[in-house]
Amino acid sequence: MLALELRSARSYYYRILSGKEPLPAFEKDRAWHVPEDLCLSCMQEACKVLVGHHDFSSFRAAGCQAKSPVKTLDELHVCEMPAWPAFPSCIDRNTGVNISATSCKHVSSEVKTNLNNPVEMEGQVSLSKERFMNQSQPDMLCQKVNGGYGQEEVLEFGHRRGHRGYVVVARAQSFLYHQVRLLVGTLKGVGAGKLSVDDVERILKARTITVAPPMAPACGLYLAAVKYDFSRNDVNQMEDDGE
Repeated sequence: MLALELRSARSYYYRILSGKEPLPAFEKDRAWHVPEDLCLSCMQEACKVLVGHHDFSSFRAAGCQAKSPVKTLDELHVCEMPAWPAFPSCIDRNTGVNISATSCKHVSSEVKTNLNNPVEMEGQVSLSKERFMNQSQPDMLCQKVNGGYGQEEVLEFGHRRGHRGYVVVARAQSFLYHQVRLLVGTLKGVGAGKLSVDDVERILKARTITVAPPMAPACGLYLAAVKYDFSRNDVNQMEDDGE
């Protein structure tokens, strides 16, 4: 109980993989696979509507035991990440390193250096900067049918087209029941073009979950960090009392 009282902030990551190709076996149940192409800038604009002190009744699932639906969402943003499991650190989020024009901000300096030069991978396969930054494009090892221009491209055996990876970061002192997954479901709708930023504002002001899109599945949700405040007076008083 004391740990819950000391908790001052929680951060969650939510992974989305966008692409028509089936997910690799090792990604099963580790991210939300959506077949649609997602607009990163649209999702980022929608985040601005949701950040701050609001009544989040529209993002409160049935069974929530919170006394009030009013919460302060300190941080909510979407960034583009490599499709394999990788999450942004606090330092990455503050430095704003970019590896693509669509603002993938979270990559180490070592990876950024490698992106500027071809990298020799296993089997002497060269990984170019363009292939890394746009994984939705056909694999560089693909070949055109009969060498014809404009024909469907066929991948060599053992290769597949990649996915675009996105990570939603949400931080607050506390969340409502399924709030993060409902927020992600709305952001995905915006990214897929099914909702506009104005629709997000309308959903927020409606204060009823009946107008919200379906929530995102649980498979992509990760608890990133929990911050505790040990400077509170009641904690110091407990230590003085020998508790």
